[in-house]
Amino acid sequence: MPAAYIQDEAEFDALLSSETLFVVDCTATWCGPCKLVAPLIDKLADDYSDRVKVFKLDLDANQSVAKRYGIRSIPAVVFFAQGDVAETLVGAKKYDEYSTTLDKHLA
Repeated sequence: MPAAYIQDEAEFDALLSSETLFVVDCTATWCGPCKLVAPLIDKLADDYSDRVKVFKLDLDANQSVAKRYGIRSIPAVVFFAQGDVAETLVGAKKYDEYSTTLDKHLA
């Protein structure tokens, strides 16, 4: 099951207040490296579907979120815990880096 897209800042804010731990792939349609990361994020969403919600966020349509969290480079995969940024991985990474980071925050 692929990661769902967050539609707007209001939906993003609702997640911050309702989810204790979630992952957001900050992406853009024009970004080549983002296209490499997308299937890995979909796999992460599928592999962890019983424990964590994983989302994608188009930063072109949600520039205020990028500004709010200081996201200047994409792809950026942001791990949120208790409503705050717990960790950010910038650039295209291997699947193991995403899953290991998530495992660390689940422990």
